[in-house]
Amino acid sequence: MPEGEPVDIAGDGLTTKERRLLPALIVNTGEGKGKTTAAMGLALRAWHQGWSIGVFQFIKSGKWVTGERAALEALGAEHERSGTGGEVEWYATGAGRRWVRKPGAEPGHAHAAREAWAEVASRLAVQRHQLYVLDELTYPLIWGWLDVGEVVATLRDRPGVQHVVVTGRAAPAELVEIATTVTEMTKRKHPFDTGQKGQAGVEW
Repeated sequence: MPEGEPVDIAGDGLTTKERRLLPALIVNTGEGKGKTTAAMGLALRAWHQGWSIGVFQFIKSGKWVTGERAALEALGAEHERSGTGGEVEWYATGAGRRWVRKPGAEPGHAHAAREAWAEVASRLAVQRHQLYVLDELTYPLIWGWLDVGEVVATLRDRPGVQHVVVTGRAAPAELVEIATTVTEMTKRKHPFDTGQKGQAGVEW
């Protein structure tokens, strides 16, 4: 697909300009590395376009300030100072990764995930942002913390032109079905497999 040219000509009767205004629902899933990284790269593009960006992290704790968070919040501050780019709002509602492999062990985190989703849904209803990054949303879905049908319906029926990117492994089939773009990251090799821990600047 060189230079963004489509493989086929769409038969939807829309003009090229109209088609470019269609809302995107992007899902980055799979076992491989890079799902959140790709979503944050998209957020950088959105900031450059002057879009309002809302980032919701459903697993990562607010105590863990990652490189992408520091960079995007700095860009948000630059927007407030000079008007360049777009606004950035960041919500880290999880409790970190120590409990990720024990999804039933911390009921309080399920409640936090439901509150975070309620905030996302309310913002979608009023078209608060132009881009929503729903980082690791798939885990509350597959663990049963959130109702898949309700989440899918809310994303499918969102008003206006609001773009959404969802990250996380094992994206439910219902979510994949309504997405406009699905990318599955496939792991071939990873240092974790040989006992190496995460590296600053690479993992966070």
